[in-house]
Amino acid sequence: MSEIVIQRCVPAAGIPAATSLRLWAQSALRKKGALTIRIVDEEESETLNSRYRHKQKPTNVLSFGYDESGVLGDLVICAPVVAREASEQNKTVRAHWAHMVVHGCLHLQGHDHENQNDAETMEKLEIRILGKLGFNNPYQET
Repeated sequence: MSEIVIQRCVPAAGIPAATSLRLWAQSALRKKGALTIRIVDEEESETLNSRYRHKQKPTNVLSFGYDESGVLGDLVICAPVVAREASEQNKTVRAHWAHMVVHGCLHLQGHDHENQNDAETMEKLEIRILGKLGFNNPYQET
């Protein structure tokens, strides 16, 4: 079992309970270690996205992995972006939050979507994990 710390830097309204965030993360983690899930506003997300990815906009989830023993890393999830994307994609906010947590945890374990094969592998894992949690395929049009 991994230690998962939740940091809320925005009002809690619309953000899933810490128990849900931890469950979704545990479902995606195959490695043990400390994980922090930091929930932020658009300003902090944009600052981090600019500094580490050189993109001048907020993003849904950023993953920061660590090489230290016992530390998986940090997920930074932007609450307003997740809410907006859920609406644009006709998904429930809860389902999109689950997807972002699972997606970020897979990144921390070395998965990426930089090429077609890697993207397909990662998407299949996400679909399987989210399905076990009772969520629909996040890549299917609704």
